[in-house]
Amino acid sequence: MNTAAAQAQIKVLLADDEKLVRSGFKLLLDLEDDITVVGEATNGAEAVEGARSARPDVVVMDIRMPKLDGIQATTQISRMRGLERVRVLILTTYDTDANVFDALQAGASGFLLKDAGPAELLHAIRVVAAGEALLAPRITRRLIGQFTARRTAADAAQERLAVLTDREREVLALVGRGLNNDEIGGELFLSPATARTHVSRAMAKLGARDRAQLVVIAYQTGLVGPDM
Repeated sequence: MNTAAAQAQIKVLLADDEKLVRSGFKLLLDLEDDITVVGEATNGAEAVEGARSARPDVVVMDIRMPKLDGIQATTQISRMRGLERVRVLILTTYDTDANVFDALQAGASGFLLKDAGPAELLHAIRVVAAGEALLAPRITRRLIGQFTARRTAADAAQERLAVLTDREREVLALVGRGLNNDEIGGELFLSPATARTHVSRAMAKLGARDRAQLVVIAYQTGLVGPDM
């Protein structure tokens, strides 16, 4: 492998208390030229320490682990100085798990069901490593809508959105619906570069770590609902 290829590799930390799961993921990822596994963790505490020492691009994190669960570990990683570029991809076996929403609020960049196929996992890792959000389409709206509807008052939502321009609100709503920059540009008759600029400005104004948190904010503030 040449130096350029090595530098371009996506570094992944695997965090799951089941050895068989970790081994299967590692076997799959080791076959990919652009992905390398830099560590494994059997619980959330080890995941935090592994993120600190190995500085992976992506932590593939199980939610239910001993000592420190995946949500607590995600919270610590997302708040730790020096780990701003570390992205967390949550894996869960539950498609109605409220903890998935909590993980997104904690700073996860997305989630994927454990029954996803190998191609879906590889795609998810690459998407998250690139700084995009990855939210399993079949459960995103129902799940996030269900757990945000009871948490956020309308007045607080409007106050939070007051920092955005009308265009940025439109863009935020489309991000919440799962559109990428090209699709947002097509919807609003903007170039993809201009759409990306609006997304970046919305992230900065709202203090969002990445697009996944923009999706959560769009649901929290009522710009997007589970039936929209």
